[in-house]
Amino acid sequence: MLNNNVVLCTEENGIARITLNRPEALNALNRDVLEQLSSILDRIKTDSSVKAAIIIGAGERAFSAGADIQFLNKATPLEVRDLAQLAVTVTNKIESLGKVVVAAINGLALGGGLELAESCTLRICVNYARLGHPEVRIGAVAGFGGTTRFPRLIGKGRAAELLLTGNAIGADEAYRIGLVNRIVEPDKLLSEAETLIQEILSQAPIAVKMTWEAIHRGENLTLEESALLGADYFGLAASTEDFREGTKSFLEKTQPSFKGR
Repeated sequence: MLNNNVVLCTEENGIARITLNRPEALNALNRDVLEQLSSILDRIKTDSSVKAAIIIGAGERAFSAGADIQFLNKATPLEVRDLAQLAVTVTNKIESLGKVVVAAINGLALGGGLELAESCTLRICVNYARLGHPEVRIGAVAGFGGTTRFPRLIGKGRAAELLLTGNAIGADEAYRIGLVNRIVEPDKLLSEAETLIQEILSQAPIAVKMTWEAIHRGENLTLEESALLGADYFGLAASTEDFREGTKSFLEKTQPSFKGR
């Protein structure tokens, strides 16, 4: 796996741990970070030994404080747009990786940092985390996917309030509105993320992948089209050996042994 200056990646027990490694800048996202992250995601997507991934920030203060403001202040409008387009490409890669990705939010997750987390399958945060979209406070827009994913995660009205005021929220409020799935003590963040991943990986692999695809693809369809897509995936899942194993084990009240085929 890659091991670079601004993004680190290690693998253990089939789980890739991706670390945004600019702690001195609160893991702010610049072109180097996004390009290295993009390259790592490409490798993970095609590496059959990697079953899932965790994204976390280096240090104890931030997952990521967002786009690099020093760059934004000096960049041309075209350079800003290019950075945003790169970030959108990266978040799309995370969302369509075909593997579970958990954002382990170890502090601040603001602006582009929160947008990175929003593209993950699930989000776990420490109890002192602060999350928000402060872009309007610097005259900017949540252009890394926030205006799209944020409302879909927590609802249009609540997202509009937070996007338009730039207010940040704490871990408890983030959990209450469904932005994060779990809140943990700092020393349990990674172990909880790994436990959650292992719980998912213990299920039928093809069914897990199809379920996420149905959720992801169904967001852009009408209610009827999305439901029909789910029915199609249900039919496809029925063609797998795991489906026969799972239904047989249910009837016989035994533990299924899924093979991923």
